Amino acid sequence: MKRLLNTLYITTQGAYLSKEGETVVVQVGDNTLAKVPVHTLGSVVCFGQVMVSPPLMGFCAERNVSISFLTEYGRFLAKVQGPVSGNVLLRREQYRRADSAEESAKIAKSVLTAKISNSRTVLRRMLRDHPERLDSDDVLKSATRLSVSLRKVQVATTLDELRGIEGDAAHHYFSVFDNLIISQKGEFFFKGRNRRPPMDNVNCLLSFLYTLVLHDIRGACETVGLDPAVGYLHRDRPGRAGLALDMLEEFRPYLADRFVLSLINLNQVKPSGFKELETGAVTMDDETRKVVLVAYQKRKQDEITHPFLNEKVSVGILFHIQAMLFARFIRNDLDGYPPFIWQ
Repeated sequence: MKRLLNTLYITTQGAYLSKEGETVVVQVGDNTLAKVPVHTLGSVVCFGQVMVSPPLMGFCAERNVSISFLTEYGRFLAKVQGPVSGNVLLRREQYRRADSAEESAKIAKSVLTAKISNSRTVLRRMLRDHPERLDSDDVLKSATRLSVSLRKVQVATTLDELRGIEGDAAHHYFSVFDNLIISQKGEFFFKGRNRRPPMDNVNCLLSFLYTLVLHDIRGACETVGLDPAVGYLHRDRPGRAGLALDMLEEFRPYLADRFVLSLINLNQVKPSGFKELETGAVTMDDETRKVVLVAYQKRKQDEITHPFLNEKVSVGILFHIQAMLFARFIRNDLDGYPPFIWQ
């Protein structure tokens, strides 16, 4: 099993990363902030005005440590990595299946089964843990409607049908999402999903977490030799990681939505850490971003029993496991793709 490696997040503006022996050195001016052995890293993610020396880029590429560059607020810009792993036969079969409407619908059905099931589990867990602090009737009704959506997914045959069912399910799920926020209600509220840019604190957190999870999924796909750009539910579009976005659907409820609720309900993030710009967009300050990144890295170290393998694994390894299972499916080692369904 692949070992869980850390992701080094650089959020300090003006930081400079360089190579010193077998370590990554992080400096701001003449001050050295950190020295991190490269063998402990799976990737480096740079937010905003962060510079990386060419020798470090080459060294990381040789050691299969990717370096990603995002804007200060989390929008993906570019990635530096070594030669793509995997063999051409795997990718050719991935492309062939993407060209088939029937195969694409089959894979999309698996992904949406997991997304809707995991969304329903988020609602049911909140009902179980906080029945006295929720509008239980509304949440229960939405959970029931998601059960209906799951049954519809099983009999759908086309991508258009599946997308329609997904849209309805997302509407039912997010219609009660505000009920799941049981702390700091005055400043953290949810009136609907919005992005590019997010217009409130909750959407700001959701968008940021989706970006982090997508980054990890994309890296996992590349590690096992899959092309992250060629998806099935998310069709080809220049600059879009279609397959990574497909797999993100499985993890949104479990690893992003529920995580955001925990950050708010446990008072790990504060309203003062968010700022509304003149455009109406909401952003996080540096300190809040660091709190979220540290908590996310810690979350990835938790253990869970994988529903298909029936083995205890770290949460951070789930992306690699799902990419590995998808590659096995593409190679015809599995009859179908077993998505991650949270028990």
